[in-house]
Amino acid sequence: MQQMVWDEHGVLRFRGNAIVKFLLEAGPFDMNTLARMPFSRRDREQFAQLIGYSVIGFSELPYVRDETWEKVEVRMEGMIEERKGNT
Repeated sequence: MQQMVWDEHGVLRFRGNAIVKFLLEAGPFDMNTLARMPFSRRDREQFAQLIGYSVIGFSELPYVRDETWEKVEVRMEGMIEERKGNT
């Protein structure tokens, strides 16, 4: 599970991996091409995290498994509570 961070707009995101983002932006493949390829659900989940997907957006992806979302949701709720406590 990728670390979660608040971005400059107050959106909770997975911390993106700079190498993965570079490969996506510089490489010959885009998100539409990757969507048509036969990758596993687990790999797609991990990729979404590594590119810095928003946590709420992640919940709406069709390949995110319920058990994965349950773990993310617990961490998200903890981060929201922590943020409320710091304001």
